Amino acid sequence: MAQKCVHQGCGKEYSDPDEVCRYHPGPPIFHEGQKGWKCCKPRVLTFDEFLEIAPCTEGKHSTTDHPPKIDKKELDTDVAPTTQSLSDKLAEAVLAPSRAPLAPQPAPTAPPPPPESEDDEPLLEIPDGKVCRRKACNAVYKKGQPRSDDEKCLHHPGAPIFHEGSKGYTCCKRRVLEFDQFMKIEGCKTSPRHLFIGSGQDKSKKQGASSTNGGEELLETVRHDFYQTPTTVIASFFLKKIDRAKATVKFNSNTLDLDLPTTDPAPKRYKKSVPLFGEIDTEKSTFKILGTKLEVNLYKADGASWPVLRSDDPRTGEILQVGRAGRVQ
Repeated sequence: MAQKCVHQGCGKEYSDPDEVCRYHPGPPIFHEGQKGWKCCKPRVLTFDEFLEIAPCTEGKHSTTDHPPKIDKKELDTDVAPTTQSLSDKLAEAVLAPSRAPLAPQPAPTAPPPPPESEDDEPLLEIPDGKVCRRKACNAVYKKGQPRSDDEKCLHHPGAPIFHEGSKGYTCCKRRVLEFDQFMKIEGCKTSPRHLFIGSGQDKSKKQGASSTNGGEELLETVRHDFYQTPTTVIASFFLKKIDRAKATVKFNSNTLDLDLPTTDPAPKRYKKSVPLFGEIDTEKSTFKILGTKLEVNLYKADGASWPVLRSDDPRTGEILQVGRAGRVQ
């Protein structure tokens, strides 16, 4: 009788207990937009690419779930200095001058997933063992099996969401804490047929990436975030290994022109003119390039609160007011 392996990255049905199992022994890692596994080095940006990372370990299939080991930090038995240090910090916090609290900013939302073909291209051959491309379906194609509208593909049409420890999909309300539970969330939409290969187009083009003649990958979007004070907006554009010597940042009154090439072996480039919500003082605005991002300090021309960073970002309906520069509240 066939059984299903529960190892991360495998999930195959097997009947031979001696069959080689390829899987990830370590837990998944999601940090600053990067996705990967603790047990191996590849890091990617999209969830689909994360699911396609090749397993790094070989072993035997298993029907029991073995949770990853948690690295335990050694506890310091001498707690007196730490307690004293904390007391000093609390005392300093009480004596420090207070200021008006800033209104919380809405969490950045992931860009919507690219539209997917709803049907497999009939002229393309489906490889044996191909897994359905729709999220949470996991149906496997067996060579020669007939196709019909009775296949009933149960899946998630929305994008995955990972926010403050909770995990789920944009298309339904269920949220869980563990990654294993997230992978088991049942689909919320049923389509007549599975989608094994789609139209056969290059996935990188679907995800908004293109290449120049020199082999440089042009990025259509990168993750960004921001917070603000009464006088400035501090925005971050997350892109690793930015080439400091070649990168350019130009401040205009209502736009921010970015040209950010990377030093990766397969170089990437993010080149955009970002429309800003409000007007800025170009002389006082500054930027700095860090290891994982570009950080810009936009000096507000009028001191008004910005509900969003980009003028073309959707509004949440909330009115955020952090006060005007020079006004005592």
